[in-house]
Amino acid sequence: MSALSTIQVVPTPLVHYVVRRADDALILGHRLSEWTGKAPILEEEMALANMALDLIGQARSLYSYAGAVEGAGHDEDDFAYLRRERDYRNLLLVERPNGDFAHTILRQFFYAAYADPYWRAMMQSADATLAAIAAKAEKEMAYHLRHSAEWVLRLGDGTAESHRRVADALAELWPFTGEMFLADAEEQALIGEGIAIDPAGLRATWDATVGEILQAAMLEVPKGGFMQQGGRQGRHSEHFGHLLTELQYIQRLVPGASW
Repeated sequence: MSALSTIQVVPTPLVHYVVRRADDALILGHRLSEWTGKAPILEEEMALANMALDLIGQARSLYSYAGAVEGAGHDEDDFAYLRRERDYRNLLLVERPNGDFAHTILRQFFYAAYADPYWRAMMQSADATLAAIAAKAEKEMAYHLRHSAEWVLRLGDGTAESHRRVADALAELWPFTGEMFLADAEEQALIGEGIAIDPAGLRATWDATVGEILQAAMLEVPKGGFMQQGGRQGRHSEHFGHLLTELQYIQRLVPGASW
């Protein structure tokens, strides 16, 4: 990646906050898009593709707003395609590889169980633009939560094979769930201004939602344990570089390309 093809984001707290949420949506949307042509049934392929489009739409709205706040002339394409790996601040959970269908569904369930109450709370943000984005995103994430929860139930309380696979996914993904509820000093300042909401306040809702579904799916809710973090600071897993290479390939190959 040459210096000419990489943007430098103006580091203000609000820009960082908006870009972090956009990065979550973009990266998870890209992961879901990887199922196109590979899902177990046609109906589910369409569902995954539609959820990917929801998330990428959220990312576009948030990146566009970040560009407007930043005032440096960057648009949503610049944010999506012209940053270096360490400049992405998404949750580690959303960059986890798809794995099998059970891994994808459980990852989606964990994220949606957080994002649904998050966007619902953000509808009361003192920032009118974020509140408007939240009003649309919450409706989408409510569907994502319902859809993924139904699949967790089917897999967990299904065959011995489906139960084993979702149990394996639970063991692998659980250590990446704690990062969702952390907020650094920049975010704490925005929380104090009524612009952001404290993610720690969503923990009880998330625990109750996840606990209810896992128990109904005959899965044991993990107790504590070490939690991975670093994505919010740009420290990513070994999988992220491969994802970014694919995501940015056309823009790097043909700079400025558009449909």
